[in-house]
Amino acid sequence: MSNSTSLLTSRLSLMMFLQFFLWGSWFATLGQCLGSNDFAGIIGGAYGTSPLGAIFAPLFLGLIADRFFPSEKVMGVLFLLGSLFLFLIPGAASRGDGDLMVNLMLGNMLCYMPTLALGNTIAFTHLDSMTFPKIRVWGTIGWIVAGLVVGFMGWSANMNIFYIAAATSLILGVYSFSLPNTPAPMKGEPIEWRGLLMVDAFSLFKRRGFAVFMGCSCLVCIPLAYYYGYTSTYLSNVGFTQAASTMTIGQMSEIFFMLLIPFFFRKLGVKWMILIGMLAWVLRYLLFAYGADEQVIWMILFGIALHGICYDFFFVTGFMYTDKVAPKSVRSQAQSMLVFFTQGIGLYFGYKVAGAKFINVNEDYGALNTLITENNKQENLSAGEQLVQMFSVNDLDGIDSEVVGSAMSKWEEFWVYPAVMAGIISVVFFFAFWDKISIGSDEESSSE
Repeated sequence: MSNSTSLLTSRLSLMMFLQFFLWGSWFATLGQCLGSNDFAGIIGGAYGTSPLGAIFAPLFLGLIADRFFPSEKVMGVLFLLGSLFLFLIPGAASRGDGDLMVNLMLGNMLCYMPTLALGNTIAFTHLDSMTFPKIRVWGTIGWIVAGLVVGFMGWSANMNIFYIAAATSLILGVYSFSLPNTPAPMKGEPIEWRGLLMVDAFSLFKRRGFAVFMGCSCLVCIPLAYYYGYTSTYLSNVGFTQAASTMTIGQMSEIFFMLLIPFFFRKLGVKWMILIGMLAWVLRYLLFAYGADEQVIWMILFGIALHGICYDFFFVTGFMYTDKVAPKSVRSQAQSMLVFFTQGIGLYFGYKVAGAKFINVNEDYGALNTLITENNKQENLSAGEQLVQMFSVNDLDGIDSEVVGSAMSKWEEFWVYPAVMAGIISVVFFFAFWDKISIGSDEESSSE
């Protein structure tokens, strides 16, 4: 690798690191932060801003970013605007204005989500595709470091997470303007509404296997939203001191399984990869549910560590399968459609469903959370003590057993519900999906 290529790789790796550090610094423990500051009622709406951003991002990219301006400049402007939205959120919280907080988060996510594709465009334009994984892994590392930093600072439930995110977004916005010039890939070309609205990609639904895959993927994202929206809230109730740090265990396992994806893809095939991913979600939720009653820490940690299988086997395999079955002319549309139905439609309704279910937990969660906070007040911690707290768990023995029992009973019921949903969808997928594709070639062979 030449010095210029090495330097470019480092610059783009830093871009990925900051991009996911920004997202992970506030999004991972958003539920705990809102719940601990008397905003539990808006958790569902707050997390719902992410899928809304995913739904509208392709339209923005197709209409503006891909046609009129260089990618790095569009990305820089979006990060600067996003920084402003993030910076204003703590002020809205201090006034008790939950609706404004959600609107500010939506503004930020409408700015942030298009940058995921823009960052990929810049990387693929200037480096070969085989180098991309080496760059993208720094995004996962950035998310991990964000969780560790937030945990070390003791801010998992503190509105200061938005200031960290705002500062990072500001820095990344300025940094983006220094990235290699990446001209608009479709500059001067007429707007193709068929492409923007993914019309041609919908022809893939004629393929029975793809239709089953897309339908089940969309539906299973409804129970998946429970994890993203409420795990940090649950961890704080179980006694984990800094949920932000604890949840990075999931991203650590994600890196490990990401490296094994090509091996398993060839050995197991699409159907079993996706099915194992779905069943891992079922197992995770059962571990959360039945680990709640007695606060069985190993079960909860194991559930978090399953994230590598849950995410990689389901989402990454899904992207690979879509790439294989879609003709070259509509591959970009097909990938956008997959994001639209899973991280857009599926997760959006998932956060709504999970938010409605959390109403049954909210009162008991709040009562227990207050007692835990009062029972473990600590001030002026040394750096060493802060480091220990990142993965420590408070003992709940000294807290009213009735309060603990009532909260854990509600949490058990809360987690069983998505386990059952994911289980049913997994069974449907097992019996309905059949689509054999040829691995390692752009050509496909199907048997249905």
